Amino acid sequence: MEDKNPIQVADRLFLVLETLADTGSVTLAELCRQLSLNKSTLHRLLSSLIYMGYVKQDSETGKYSLTLKLLGLSNKLLSHMDILDAVRPSLKALAEKTGETVHFVQLDGIEAVYIYKEESTQNSVRMVSKVGSRIPLYCSGVGKAMAADMEEPQIRFIWEHSTIRKLTSHTIIDYTQFLEKIKEVREKGYALDDEENELGVRCIAVSIPDYLSRPKYAFSISAPAARMSDERIHALSEIVLNTKKEMLSAMS
Repeated sequence: MEDKNPIQVADRLFLVLETLADTGSVTLAELCRQLSLNKSTLHRLLSSLIYMGYVKQDSETGKYSLTLKLLGLSNKLLSHMDILDAVRPSLKALAEKTGETVHFVQLDGIEAVYIYKEESTQNSVRMVSKVGSRIPLYCSGVGKAMAADMEEPQIRFIWEHSTIRKLTSHTIIDYTQFLEKIKEVREKGYALDDEENELGVRCIAVSIPDYLSRPKYAFSISAPAARMSDERIHALSEIVLNTKKEMLSAMS
């Protein structure tokens, strides 16, 4: 690897960007002193950066500063970080500790998509879910967990654009009743799928926000209802909430 940038102008362009990030709004003369460049060279560099949309000049003061374009790039970079790299160790540990199947989902429009599944190794019962499959928000623990972090207009939009139907005798199909469940999730910090999506299966779930603190992900523990008594769910709630803290720490 070369010690010097083979394209000197690129080296200088990024030097200007990095300096402006440190100084904030600054005059041409002040920037010249900072970078030890002559005015004509620096002016050409600034003109190029203005043309590309990374720098702006105040029409009244003549000072130069960065635009928000770099912030947009950094947000795009963060959005492409593999969330699974950060949360996979916690998900594996959770499945091992509880002996049950663990799912991790991502919000996609009005549904959630399974993007990771850690199957229980201690039990012969297998969940029918598959990575890549989708699940509605209104009848799932992960869905209610993410909805609890949304504003009511967003919740209503999802509800109104979902095909609401009674998948089991436990499925909630009344919006007011659904909002009451969301209120419970906010109070407890976790959500339940009480055989609402599939008879004989109960789930406990919590949401995981993205890097902008928006509801984006959730994970759950799923098991046959016979192994998910109210007493066990109460015990599992502490475990999943602690796991959430671990994940948020790993993502920060």
